[in-house]
Order: sequence, then C-alpha cells, then structure tokens
Amino acid sequence: MKKTLILMTVFMLSTSAAFAQADDDESLKIAALEALISAPADRAFPIVSRVLKGSGSTELKSRALFVLSQMDHPQSLQLLLETAQADQGGLSLEAIRMIGINGDREAIAQLGSLYTSAGPEMQRAILDAYLIANDTEAVYQLALAAKTPEEFDQAVDILGAMGAREELRKLRDKAGSSQRLIEAFAVSGDVEILSEMAADGSDQERQLKALRALGIAGGNEVNDVLVQAYSSSDSPEIKRAALDGLLVSGHDEGVLALFQASGDPEEKRQLLQTLMAMGSDAVWDIIDQTLDGDE
Repeated sequence: MKKTLILMTVFMLSTSAAFAQADDDESLKIAALEALISAPADRAFPIVSRVLKGSGSTELKSRALFVLSQMDHPQSLQLLLETAQADQGGLSLEAIRMIGINGDREAIAQLGSLYTSAGPEMQRAILDAYLIANDTEAVYQLALAAKTPEEFDQAVDILGAMGAREELRKLRDKAGSSQRLIEAFAVSGDVEILSEMAADGSDQERQLKALRALGIAGGNEVNDVLVQAYSSSDSPEIKRAALDGLLVSGHDEGVLALFQASGDPEEKRQLLQTLMAMGSDAVWDIIDQTLDGDE
C-alpha cells in the first residue's frame, strides 16, 4: 500500500513537471512568434507560414495569424485568405477577423465570396471583419443579396452598429416594416427617418415599431416627437407605443405632463404605472396627493 502511494506521488509530480515544461515551451514559442512582428518580413514570413502549416497548438497558430496580419509581405494576406477558406473551425474564424484588422480592401472584398456558402458562424465572422474594417458598402451588398430573413437581419444589425444611415435608408423598400431594420435606424441614431415613420399612418405596424424604436434613439427631439404622438392620437395602440418609447427613453417629465393633462382615470392609471416603472421621483408626490383625502 505504501509503495503504491509512493508511486502515485512520483507519477503526479512528474506529470505536473511535464505540464509545467509544456507551458514553458508554449510560452517561449509564443514569445518567439511575437518577436517576429518587428523582424524583416522576408525573413519572418517563412517561419510564420511553417507554424501555421505545422502541428502546433491552436493558440500558437492564432498568434501566428495576428503576426501575419501585421506583416508587410506580398503573400501574407493570401495565406490569411487560405486559412480563412480552409475548414479549420476557430482558426478559420480567427483568420477572417485578422483580415478585418489588417483592413486591406482587396482581401476584405474576397471574403464576400465565402459568405454565401458559409455557415452562420463564419457569416457572422465575415460581418464582424467588415465592421472592424468599417466597410459599409460590403455589408450593404450582403443585405441586398440576403436569401433569408436571418441573413438580412444580421447584415442590418451590423449596419446599425456602423452608423450607416444612408445604406439603411436604401434598404427600406426591400425590408418593409422589418423590426430589425427599424431597430438599426435607432441604433444608428437616425431620428429623422424614425420620426417620419412614426408620423406615417399608412402602415400601422411600422408606425408602432418606429415609435418604440424612437425611445432607443433617445434625446430631446425624440421625446418631443413621442409626447406629441401620444397627445395627438386617439388610437390606444399608438398611445401605448408612444408610452413604451417614453419609458425606454426615460423621459419621465413628458409622462408626468401627460398625466397632469389627462382627465381620464384609466389613462391616468396607466401613466402612473409608467412613472412608477421609470423610477420617477415625481410619482411619490402624485401618490401622496391622490391618497391625501384618505387620512
């Protein structure tokens, strides 16, 4: 029994030492790779290429991709593209990201040919590369060519994050009252187009979505539009959407003004509930005044 314990202890110690040695070796390899960033490209490229095609760890190869993306060598971007096109899981996705970081327009344009046949994960990586490179036109073209609502929504989300208002506006005819497109207008801060949609009663579904999206955009101009939309409409749906927008924007002063102007008990109840949900300080004065006669 004692001998068995001694053997187990020796095995564990030797295994720990082996892991430590492996970690040290990996750290040294990574340091050697990173040192190549400042080396002459013609000498560094063959080494990085060998690492990528070798049997090293995924972490080591990921670092090699980064070094490659920073390298001024005529074949560096081609090797990144080859890695992106290969079926190498996370390494292919990392290569796509590095192409975006590099920002070379020709290499980025070639990613478009991968997009149509790629799976959702790679499609997202390509869109992220366009986002990093701020290539709004490429994302717009992908949105135009989208074959499924999911593909369209992904591209639209990226355009919103890029603040690509012009490209988003050009997609209106294709998308109709798409929820994601309207939300992208809000994320991009396009209050003008959202206000236009909110005032257009020809498509109530789109109008309601636009009112709620205005709350995401926020700002004094938005608050005025929402208060006006609520006050001027007799439609319960429009009022509810405008109130939702005010809740999201946090404009409790506007909701308080609507409460004070209303003579309808049910409406006042809804506005009071909204003020409570907003955490407005004014709600406590209203509650005190409402219950004052019961003391």
